[in-house]
Amino acid sequence: MQSGDTERKAETVRTAFVFDRACLLHQPPPDHPESPERLRALHAHLEREGLLARTAPAELREATDDDLHLCHTRAYINVVQKDIARRAAMLSTGDTHLSPHADSSARRAAGAAMAAVDAVLSGRARNAFAAVRPPGHHATLNRGMGFCLYNNVAIAARHARRAWGVDRILIVDWDVHHGNGTQDIFYDDPSVFFFSTHQAPWYPGTGWPDETGHGPAKGTTMNCPFPAGAGRREILGAFRRRLVPAMEWFRPALVLVSAGFDSREGDPLGLFRLRDGDFAELTQIVLEIADRWAGGRLVSVLEGGYSLTGMPRAAAAHLEALAAGG
Repeated sequence: MQSGDTERKAETVRTAFVFDRACLLHQPPPDHPESPERLRALHAHLEREGLLARTAPAELREATDDDLHLCHTRAYINVVQKDIARRAAMLSTGDTHLSPHADSSARRAAGAAMAAVDAVLSGRARNAFAAVRPPGHHATLNRGMGFCLYNNVAIAARHARRAWGVDRILIVDWDVHHGNGTQDIFYDDPSVFFFSTHQAPWYPGTGWPDETGHGPAKGTTMNCPFPAGAGRREILGAFRRRLVPAMEWFRPALVLVSAGFDSREGDPLGLFRLRDGDFAELTQIVLEIADRWAGGRLVSVLEGGYSLTGMPRAAAAHLEALAAGG
């Protein structure tokens, strides 16, 4: 093998880091926990730790109406645009704060998730982490909720199917809040397996063990709710004892992660007790699943995490494990 071939091969196995500064534009009210400072703090920490130098960039894009329509009704997309145009403080479908740039940032977040999928499925990267905001996993087919306008990870999954023909996708959600929107979008879709660990009872009040999918998708939703104070034993135990065996029959061709770091100890919006090393171990588990069934193809998308000191450290542990696994 020529030296140039070796260099090209090494390049393809790097972890892609997708960061779009347009995601900083959405500005909720002062003191809102989902602020642009989340991404600024994360990017600064990753740079200080030298992790960005170990990753490769991905080509950025903005989600179009057709992209959003993969997971959301056109009527809902129009509601978002109309609410912003009339300078509404809150989205009329629920409890989501708006700003003049909310739609633009949310489209760039969904576009970054799709760009991460493209980087991995094209072979330009072995795995990828899309550091985006606003988060997306509470957004349903026709409703924005929490801090979410468009469901980034769900759009990434449908994009993988539409553009790349991927027919079996695992979505893992370790955010402290249940990803009700993601579950809702794929509840009757047997091509997507949704696995979630989350605090309960907690916002949004969904994600109970008897929610397992509908019709042909029965058994492709798996919820593992835990009480406040749960940590490594409960959450990593669920990954090992529930998720890993389930993948023996599902056998995903792509793994997506809703990477919420509000399940870290000390987060202001969660009461779980995971530590940074636990996120590295969770990452290793999903990488092992991806290696066994999906050729190593894994894409993670930032969801929650609201401590400006804790979230960057947990995300750095996650990204370092991705880079080591790539």
